[in-house]
Amino acid sequence: MIRESKLNWFKSSHSGLSDNDCVEVAATPRTVHVRDSKDTQLSHLGFGPGAWADFVSYASER
Repeated sequence: MIRESKLNWFKSSHSGLSDNDCVEVAATPRTVHVRDSKDTQLSHLGFGPGAWADFVSYASER
């Protein structure tokens, strides 16, 4: 398991001017981690690369 402190978190360029309008994402070879940018101390979710790719494809159509 990768320590959360070693993850490289980033926000979408579409998150707006505010620093807390979005979720943050950190990718590793086997998991895409997602957390709430408003409270980064809360637990984060993890998705497999296939599930994340499906979500991004779906969201980009909206």
